Amino acid sequence: MKPLTCFGSVLLLGCLAPALAQPWNVRDFGAVGDGTTDDTAAFQKALDAAAAAGGGTVLAPRGNYLFAGSLNVPPAVTLRGVWESVPAHNGIRDAGLPKPTDDGTTFLVTGGAGSEEGPPFLTLTHNSTLKGVVLYYPNQKVDDVPEAYPWAIAMRGKNPAVLAVELLNPYNGINTTGSERHLIRDVHGQPLRRGVYVDQIYDIGRIENVHFNPWWSMKPKLFQWQMANGEAFIFGRTDWQYVFNTFCFGYNVGYKFIKTRARASATAISLGLGADDCQTALVVEDSAPYGLLITNGEFVSFHGPDPTMIDVRASNTGSVRFVNCAFWGPCHQIAKVAGRGTVGFSDCTFVQWDAKKEGRHAIQASGGTVLVRGCEFREAKAHIELGEGVRRAVITDNIFTGPARVTNRSEGRIQVANNVGE
Repeated sequence: MKPLTCFGSVLLLGCLAPALAQPWNVRDFGAVGDGTTDDTAAFQKALDAAAAAGGGTVLAPRGNYLFAGSLNVPPAVTLRGVWESVPAHNGIRDAGLPKPTDDGTTFLVTGGAGSEEGPPFLTLTHNSTLKGVVLYYPNQKVDDVPEAYPWAIAMRGKNPAVLAVELLNPYNGINTTGSERHLIRDVHGQPLRRGVYVDQIYDIGRIENVHFNPWWSMKPKLFQWQMANGEAFIFGRTDWQYVFNTFCFGYNVGYKFIKTRARASATAISLGLGADDCQTALVVEDSAPYGLLITNGEFVSFHGPDPTMIDVRASNTGSVRFVNCAFWGPCHQIAKVAGRGTVGFSDCTFVQWDAKKEGRHAIQASGGTVLVRGCEFREAKAHIELGEGVRRAVITDNIFTGPARVTNRSEGRIQVANNVGE
């Protein structure tokens, strides 16, 4: 008969498996969590101890941990607070509701004030994770132009993750550059200048259930500054980015696609995007030929000098497709389309535009290729304008309120057919 053997942590016929390693506790390394003692060194000791053992979890129990410096989470190490799902706090805006210092695990970040260029507060690398904490900047101005800080979180290496984290009021939120297969899931809060920045991603990244709302402050000076300067989601070079169930409120730009030094632009599959009360809901400076595929989006613009839902700029050379999206709010224009790329709207609903009654068309195209198919225009105003620079356009199977108002100044190849007006 062969001898009985224990495999890993499985108990077979009386064999006792080795005890599982317990998490490292930051308090065992000197962390105080009283909101006044600098806990940076104690946390880093705990993180380094976990790394020296080959990886594991570093637990930060309930407390208010003050950080005057920066943290580096080594490979295969998780820094974890008590929250299993992302918490919500109304900060100092709504009386009677919990503040981040009332419960759970809160990181009070004070280091780096005055400049965006310093080291991030917390850096993740290969297979490292931040989970279940609140990041709160206690010295940030609540009713004035905000003070600059570096990025709250930098994601580097392969497979880093940010899970169930509240970014209550950082100046800059999460920078994920060169971090292939990153995962940003269940993150809420009010980043003031930038929310999530993505660049140099050569394998698929994932951003899921990330919502930025003004939970911390809507005081006039601060919120007006955010509306004039804030950008919620910025995408540079990324070779496919999966973006699901994301939302932002009260920014200058909700979603921005740019070309960076990485010499290529974003390709993204985006499902369930939302941008509410942003001066421009979505800006495309450039996109890759493979395209931006945006489905089930919700876009609202009505503040600022020229509130516009979609702005595809003259620098764009790629493909942008909106499918089953809804556009509303008393904006000036639904979409401005320029560049040499292709922009398509399919099965979309356009509710409001031309709030100042200047005769603006819902969709104004000055260049490239334009597709508008199966959409509903719910106002009896100017609908579509094709400028001289439009090379090709297909405008078919749409429903218009009032007579169809399609202005064609293009000398390119244009098809307008099967549309129904009143």
